[in-house]
Amino acid sequence: MKAKNLKLIARSDEDLRIISAHLQDSIASTRNIASLKKNKIFLMQLNRFMWEDVEKGVFRKNKRIRTILKFDNVLKVSSKNISQNNKDKFLDFLAVESKQMPDDNYELKLTFSGDSIIKVLVEVIEATLDDQGEPWDTKNKPKHKVL
Repeated sequence: MKAKNLKLIARSDEDLRIISAHLQDSIASTRNIASLKKNKIFLMQLNRFMWEDVEKGVFRKNKRIRTILKFDNVLKVSSKNISQNNKDKFLDFLAVESKQMPDDNYELKLTFSGDSIIKVLVEVIEATLDDQGEPWDTKNKPKHKVL
């Protein structure tokens, strides 16, 4: 049976948590991150680990799929420990969190391993996660240390 591509829309903090869970352990290249200031859009292409497929059964193959994360109504983008000059650096996605600011805008914090962070300031929460193309098999399943 063919896997169905995900298309998720987030308009609230709760919706963002669902997108965050689906993006956990995704990998992004810095060359595939763009802030389109004129259009007030932030885009990131990631290779998403398909956790939803793994959880369907013990004998399923591990898969990844290309996905696009898009934020609309973007006012500002900033980053920490990410060099835009190094286009070949890969980032391991951990989570996205949102915080409402005193001026009613929202700060969306994308956290990656190695203390790398992208902050996206938006007027309202409006995000999409949109899988692209066909998934492919991967040998490695992400592992996490239990504290």
